[in-house]
Amino acid sequence: MSAPLKRSRRLVALPLGMATATALAFLPNVTASAAETAPRATAADAVPLSYVVNVRPGHGVSSHVQRAVTEAGGTIVVAYDKIGVIVVHSSNPDFARTLRRVPGVQSAGATRNAPLPAQSTTDAGTPKVLTAEEVAGARAAGGQDPLEPLQWDLPAIKADKAHEKTLGSRDVTVAVIDTGVDDTHPDIAPNFDRGASVNCVSGKPDTADGAWRPSAAESPHGTHVAGEIAGAKNGVGITGVAPGVKVAGIKVATTAGYFYTEAVVCGFVWAAEHHVDVTNNSYYTDPWYFNCTGDPDQRALVDAITRASQYAERKGTVNVAAAGNESYDLDARSITDPVSPNDGTPGDRVIDPHKCFDIPTQLPGVVTVSATGAKGIKSSFSNYGLGVIDVAAPGGDSTAYQTPAPPATSGLILGPLPGGKWGYMAGTSMATPHVVGVAALIKSAHPHAPAALVKALLYAEADATPCTDPYDIDSDGKIDAVCKGPKNHNGFYGWGTVNALKAVTR
Repeated sequence: MSAPLKRSRRLVALPLGMATATALAFLPNVTASAAETAPRATAADAVPLSYVVNVRPGHGVSSHVQRAVTEAGGTIVVAYDKIGVIVVHSSNPDFARTLRRVPGVQSAGATRNAPLPAQSTTDAGTPKVLTAEEVAGARAAGGQDPLEPLQWDLPAIKADKAHEKTLGSRDVTVAVIDTGVDDTHPDIAPNFDRGASVNCVSGKPDTADGAWRPSAAESPHGTHVAGEIAGAKNGVGITGVAPGVKVAGIKVATTAGYFYTEAVVCGFVWAAEHHVDVTNNSYYTDPWYFNCTGDPDQRALVDAITRASQYAERKGTVNVAAAGNESYDLDARSITDPVSPNDGTPGDRVIDPHKCFDIPTQLPGVVTVSATGAKGIKSSFSNYGLGVIDVAAPGGDSTAYQTPAPPATSGLILGPLPGGKWGYMAGTSMATPHVVGVAALIKSAHPHAPAALVKALLYAEADATPCTDPYDIDSDGKIDAVCKGPKNHNGFYGWGTVNALKAVTR
């Protein structure tokens, strides 16, 4: 990802004139001392910030913690008692430090550097939108949706063969935790679950009708992802990996495109309590690409989202996240993160990815996804790492590197865009919904399977994919990445490339 962009698994710039593709997998790069060196507000220029305060789960907010919050100048926005996470607003620059000294408070930290609301920035790149002529001129075989011949990614994971057996169950719901979903799109409307959809941007659920939709000025990312998962097989546009399941939108990105901790916590808790079977998380949590547990503020963010994601899994939800688009080895001894904090003044920080975590990507229990291109090898941009990547799936790549077989013409991933349009995007953001779709098909075939079993089947049914060695994606004679591990578990592809046909036949 290029710096400094907002936290969705960002826009992937592809070479040779290819459209920049939004991949909302967020990659926070942070050293243990990063938060301490970031500029802090003073009493003279204090601005309202958002905080998370983590206490013992299951007992509500004690009176002395409530009193401490008030005395420190804070206002409680919402308390998630079952996981012990409290969202607070305060203009006191010492709020977090003060609360960390309060008995019963396990951790506390600011979720952002920018004042409330976050300041807007401009996305670097847009999806390549299909023209009306391209849509009208599409030719499909019998039984295919009109644009399906352009979707090389479906046969890459045998989703086209899986659809001959089942489209997935209406009893399965996936949720796209993202920038919002346009449920009026003809490829999404037939499968949209309004009851499981919400706006969580403030950290508190907003259930107003349509609150989950992106505005015209906001990113189309969530809509594209939702269509990749569950685009209806209805004679219109594209076909999703699991076109018979339901899809919900959980909007967590601000208008400026930031994914803050309080919103992500709200999203996971909402999914847990609304019987969502699988969540798609194609972002990293702002403002840090990597959150270092040696820093008290960043540790609180890791703590809060870990609690929320694990709560969802205990409730039966499989959480799937994008690995990110910086070509980082997430198993390396060190990584230089140039973009954090992305809502403040970023600077190069050298971090250890074993101690500083991209969240939710590197959280325990989360399925982490790398991206492949049309030739089935790791996408040029995809992060990787032995022991970090669980599975791989199509996320697209430049046609200069991986050219699809005809009639497909683009190496990117085709999906719906708000306003009844379709377009191409690329990134681990686009790989993740393929895995979510396969997980939804597994849940359809095994309706009583707990989250752990769905994940186990996802891994067991993946096609083992050996390391690409040497990996010289641009053929310039220089090695671009080193893959470690055997055929059935390595740093590029994890347990392998997901297989939708196996998901519905085994």
